[in-house]
Amino acid sequence: MILGIHVEVLLALGYAVFLGGMAFLLELFARHSLKRSYNYSNAGFAFFPERDAWECPAGRQLTRADADYHRNIIYYRAPADACNSCSLKHNCTDSDEGRLLEHRLDSWVDSEIHRFHRSISLVLLFLAVLILAIESVRFPAPGDRLALASFLVPASIAALKSRMSLGRDTRRL
Repeated sequence: MILGIHVEVLLALGYAVFLGGMAFLLELFARHSLKRSYNYSNAGFAFFPERDAWECPAGRQLTRADADYHRNIIYYRAPADACNSCSLKHNCTDSDEGRLLEHRLDSWVDSEIHRFHRSISLVLLFLAVLILAIESVRFPAPGDRLALASFLVPASIAALKSRMSLGRDTRRL
């Protein structure tokens, strides 16, 4: 016992905090990775919402070419003749039909990749809550239960919020 708390309870608490931390980091890294990949795919291009058009580094306009509303993507294309005569084409596209950009209408919260990572985070939080709940049954001493509850309640709230967010995302499909 350390400070009136069983060592196994402290180990379970440490492991639950680790799982919660991993769930948080997973969400953080996934959000960063998605934003980075989106910015990379459109690097050097500027979007002008008032014109509903993109502008390439050479100053050419990419106008709306198509939309996939099921996937929440709008496609913008530069004119083929503009791209084929551009000195920057070899750094931009290998297409003879002009550069094509995807503009995603959904935010991070609504994206498929978010739902995937949120599900993994939810599993980690669920495991943390499960471990803490089992330990609170196994160790009924007031000090042990108080220590477990101090982490069980916030972990349960985080798991519940994560689950509700995931439920909102999947109902939209």
